[in-house]
Amino acid sequence: MGFFDDLADRIDSTDSVVSVGLDPDLDRLPEFLDGDLPRWQFNRRVIDATHEHAACYKPNAAFYEDADGWRALEETIAYAHGKGVPVLLDAKRGDIGNTARQYADLLADDGLGADAMTVNPYMGRDTLEPYLSMEDKGVIVLCRTSNEGGADFQNLNVGNGKPLYEYVAQRCEEWNDNDNVGLVVGATAPEELESVRNLVDLPFLVPGVGAQGGDAEAAVEYGLADGVGLVNSSRGIIFAGEGADTETEYFGAAGQSAKRLKKRLNKYR
Repeated sequence: MGFFDDLADRIDSTDSVVSVGLDPDLDRLPEFLDGDLPRWQFNRRVIDATHEHAACYKPNAAFYEDADGWRALEETIAYAHGKGVPVLLDAKRGDIGNTARQYADLLADDGLGADAMTVNPYMGRDTLEPYLSMEDKGVIVLCRTSNEGGADFQNLNVGNGKPLYEYVAQRCEEWNDNDNVGLVVGATAPEELESVRNLVDLPFLVPGVGAQGGDAEAAVEYGLADGVGLVNSSRGIIFAGEGADTETEYFGAAGQSAKRLKKRLNKYR
């Protein structure tokens, strides 16, 4: 079975399309964490609090790129898998030749063992081929991102009134020989979500619904393909308990935030 088959099963079992972004900013971790690898200690508690409502976890590689962070990420992925939850590594890789193959090895079972990865298509198909060829792994391609500056290049007209992000979407569908390709399409511009959905039948990872205030209804209406897709919230869930006096209250707030987002999204499923 491939990533999207496993994800479909997970969505069915949890009745949820929520992706929880595990971005443990060291400057925001609560003081009561103790022991080795505070990012791992934090993530473990978040997973314990949210796994009943999570279709997927999405750690962003930027928060782990040091020696201790890498160990914390390995522990996090293994622990999420132990709870039966797939892991999408948000790494946004995109490079040529042997470098691309090295990055793709992060998905291998003898590497980090993540189930999917976000990738950058800017340098063309050959840079994505090492990922595309891994039939059981998900390849989630940046298409129309949720940040304000995403329009600088992604909205450029490439002919016939078509913006670049629509062209990227269509090319990615052509590259989907192994049924393992999805797209990152943000929730902060609902009309663009709709335009991409009208072009392709691929699952979307939809960021921007949490702290960025994206459109939850549009995220569900246009983000799912045959019921499969993910709507991500990171800070809005994992730091929901900031200011709490106790560990129980802190991580209880994360669990409640994930549950609320699930219920909010399920209104439109």
